[in-house]
Amino acid sequence: MSCAAVWVPSPCSSSPTPGSTAWRRARASCLTFRACAGGDGAGGDPTRPPSPSPRMVLHDSLDEAGVSTEHARAAREGFAKQVGRLTKLDAGTSIAISRGADLARAALCVAAEDDSLVSHSSVPLPVEAFVARLDDLSSGFLADGYLPPAGAPPKVFLDHLDRYLYVHKGFRRKNGSSDGRALYLHSVLTCRLGSALMLSLIYSEILKMLRLYGLLEFNVEIFFPHDLNSLPRGYDKLKSKAGDEPHIMTSKSLLVEILKTLKNTFWPFQSNQYSSLFLNAISANQHGPGNVGDYQERSHGNIRFVLNITWIAKDFCCSHTLFALHDNSELESLTVP
Repeated sequence: MSCAAVWVPSPCSSSPTPGSTAWRRARASCLTFRACAGGDGAGGDPTRPPSPSPRMVLHDSLDEAGVSTEHARAAREGFAKQVGRLTKLDAGTSIAISRGADLARAALCVAAEDDSLVSHSSVPLPVEAFVARLDDLSSGFLADGYLPPAGAPPKVFLDHLDRYLYVHKGFRRKNGSSDGRALYLHSVLTCRLGSALMLSLIYSEILKMLRLYGLLEFNVEIFFPHDLNSLPRGYDKLKSKAGDEPHIMTSKSLLVEILKTLKNTFWPFQSNQYSSLFLNAISANQHGPGNVGDYQERSHGNIRFVLNITWIAKDFCCSHTLFALHDNSELESLTVP
């Protein structure tokens, strides 16, 4: 069965009860999509010639120094596989629909590579376990009794979803500029504290599961906030306004923003040193947490994490971006500080 076939929602007269045959069948469909997205099946644009694999300078250097990069390379291949599944049409599709690539798996592969390079662990980040946790979070909307009555208006339906995610499950927003771990999906699923990008991705995954269950009888869009405090929320696409377009995140723009935000957070050479966790961590490490400002003092607790993750920033941003972008101008804007 092709991955595309999984995405066609079937009409249903009643909602599947958690644990019922219909519920298990819908969950199996989701797992089938995960397997397709993670497997070696054909995907992406067949007319696009394969991109040459970029040289991974950091990985090669670590290997020469006797530090294994096996898990990091495997994670990079997983990321490249997901991005390779994006056709031009899929890349420009809203994450509320999320066709082609498994965006959650791609984000977890980014986290897995960084985790491997920073920790040098002999055990890779358990990507599949976090995929399962994300699926459980999605199905919990039904299991925890937050599904509204059949025929409820879109606003009521989405209000229930917002309450489930942001109140019942307690997910909150935190800017990556103050804690880089808010930029990694596995950390957000664990701590329930994440950037607007990660919360939007989680929101889209819940919508994906509900669509597979046949529970979305209207078109949903996700409003991505550009301020510092608002949360991503769904709304009825029929009520879209002309000014909503800048707040719609596509599959491609989500991946690009994830990479761009990681670079802006960890790249050590910022024009404004107060925007660099790396420079703040260096200052806090030199002067001690009691002799620096509040912002630097907060950075002190993450010194080891920040200094280690910055070590991989240049190689990570340059070579990951080659997979995520389609034109050189956009590539230049991400790889040159």
